[in-house]
Order: sequence, then structure tokens, then C-alpha cells
Amino acid sequence: MVSAEPAQATRLKDLASIEGIRQNQLVGYGLVVGLNGTGDRRQTVFSAQSLTNMLQRMGVTASPTAIQAKNTAAVMVTATLPPFSRPGMTVDVTVSTIGDSTNLQGGILIVSPLRGLDGQVYASAQGSVVTGGFAASAAGSSRTLNHPTAGRIPSGAIIERPAPSVIPERSLRWLLHRADFTTAERIASEINQAFAKDEAALAIAESSGTVQVKIPERYQGRTSTFIAGLEILKVNADRAARVVINERTGTIVIGGDVTIAPTSILHGALSVEVQTEFQVSQPRPFSRGTTEVVPQVNLNVGEEKAKSIQLPSGATVEELVRALTAIGATPRDIIAILQGLKASGALDADLEVL
Repeated sequence: MVSAEPAQATRLKDLASIEGIRQNQLVGYGLVVGLNGTGDRRQTVFSAQSLTNMLQRMGVTASPTAIQAKNTAAVMVTATLPPFSRPGMTVDVTVSTIGDSTNLQGGILIVSPLRGLDGQVYASAQGSVVTGGFAASAAGSSRTLNHPTAGRIPSGAIIERPAPSVIPERSLRWLLHRADFTTAERIASEINQAFAKDEAALAIAESSGTVQVKIPERYQGRTSTFIAGLEILKVNADRAARVVINERTGTIVIGGDVTIAPTSILHGALSVEVQTEFQVSQPRPFSRGTTEVVPQVNLNVGEEKAKSIQLPSGATVEELVRALTAIGATPRDIIAILQGLKASGALDADLEVL
């Protein structure tokens, strides 16, 4: 169980991002060569076709059906194009197999164009693939560490086209990562206090997810300086009371501002244990009997006495945690108790089950 502390002042750059200044996803198709017999097999026909097409561009004619290159694998190449990227800059790329190749360790990606959603080529990738794992087998035994069918190429792509980003000129809009009217109003208030002390309001909360900011006249032509000043502003973000439960792992995360109405909790456990013992019945010597296995079933039923806790009005999450721990409740028990509190209306928070 994790109890979240009350929210502290957070930088604006950690709460929101500027509209239009964003990353862009790139994707491409390529070939990885130099594998040690772990490439695509004959079932993956497009890797052989891609290899023959590349050889034809180099002046070598070959038929796809005549190629059995076990050291070649067809891969998908993905990368993220940062905002305001310029030609000549480099970014990391991720390489993943799309055929039946079992290991990319030691492979080299042949130059592959990376395209954006608009179909334009923004970068070209090439280099040695780092898998961070391995796969080995011998005499019917095998060992695999991590995922050798996917790897990365640090600084493996060179940007060929500028990123489609535009710096704001007259105004800009902050997009909150988590929409909240209170947080949006506090952001606008902090911006006005810092940059519009003797002027008209520069910032206004348009909705729970956007804050419109007008760029002052004195910062015209120096928009980057103005944005840098906005990013470091501290804002006390408001967060809704929420309890997050992961039933698969038994993890419970409770916000520090969660309150509980006056309530009583009775907690007990009923256990049923069935034990089966198999006994062997042997016939007497020189008799015509046969050996038989006779099961003996023992049934034990036990029920613990109900343990009671009472929470006063305005009880905090810390008091709830201490009370549940005192009665020896397990994470599974606590999940059931929280669901019961929510159903009874005593838990003043959103209950989210992952």
C-alpha cells in the first residue's frame, strides 16, 4: 500500500505543454544483415524480396526464390522526432523484427528511410543493433535473456528534414496533462502575477484543459525567453481524491486527501481445509485379495472472530491504513474493504481498479 503525500508546488512545464510544440512519430522498413544464422527463414518471403530489390539497385540480379540468406531479417524501424529538430541532428531508433527471426544480436541495419504521418522522409537510420539480451540453445536446451528480437541503435538516425514545429508569435496555449478547472485557474493566476503586474491580464483559463496566454509586447521577438520564464513558474496543482487498486498485484495507492465518513468495519475470515490421505490396504499372505489404495478425507472448517474498527468523522487515509494494519488485514482484504466503503458511500474518492 502506498499513501500519496499532499500535492506540492510543481513547475508549469511538468503540468502542461505548449500547443504545437510536440514530438512526431517516425516509422520505416529495413533489413538487418550480419546475423549468425538467426535471420528470417523461407516462411518470411518479404525479407528475400527486399534483399533482391536492394541488390538490383546495386547492379546485382538475383531471384527471390533462389536466395536462402539466414543472416538477414526484415525489421520495422521507429523513432521519435523532437520538436525544432534540424537536419544533421541525430536521434535514437528502435528496431523490431516482423518476420520469424529469432535474434538480432550482432546485426547491422542497412540505411532505411523514416517517414512521418504525412508520408515525408524526415530521417534515415543505419547502424549496429544493440539488443541488450541474448538467445542460445544447444542439445535441446535453450536460454533467452530479455527480448533479442528487438533492439536500439543509439543516435542511429540522421535527421534530413526540419521538424514541423512553429514557435508562437502573438499568443500561445498551454495544454494541461490532466484536465482540471482549479489547476487551470491557478496557472492563469500565477502567469498574471509574474508577467502582468501593472498590465491587463495576459493569461485566461479557457477550459479545464487549456490556458490561453498573450505574449507581452516587450517579449516580441524573444518568445523563447518568455516561454523559459513561464516554464519555471511554480503552481500548486489540484488533484481529485482517488484510490487506485491493482487486483493482480495487490497494490493499493491512496491519495493523501482522501477522507472517510464515520463508519464501522467488521473483518473476519472463514477458512475451509480439505486434506486427502491415500492409505494402502495390503491383503494377508497367500490370500486371494488384491492391494487397494483407500483415500481418507479430513475436513476442517475454521472461522476467525470478526475484528472491528471504527473511524470517526473526517478520518484521513493515514488513520485508515493504521487501523487496517492493526487488525492484520492483507492487501486482498483491504481491497474488499475499500470496495465496501465505496459502495456504502463512506469513501469520498474515486475508486479506480486496474
